[in-house]
Amino acid sequence: MSNKNQKDHKKELIICLGSACFSRGNKDAVNTIKNYIKEHQLEDKVYFRGCHCMERCQDGPNLKFEDKIFTGFPSDRLLYVLDEIFHKYL
Repeated sequence: MSNKNQKDHKKELIICLGSACFSRGNKDAVNTIKNYIKEHQLEDKVYFRGCHCMERCQDGPNLKFEDKIFTGFPSDRLLYVLDEIFHKYL
């Protein structure tokens, strides 16, 4: 199966890596999310990637899963946000 086809069947989780979100904690969030996906064995269900900007800088940090954007969560709440996002996979 090609790499593109493997991504097609996965749910997409996007993290904003624009400068505002990056400075508000998304730099550290990248590793936290990667570890969460691995620990919960979601690698074959979730395609995790970054984007340059979600154009919601004032609300950051920002994550998008399917059609829902999660904004303004402090870094100590990230695991709760991930639990909310992935509750149907766990």
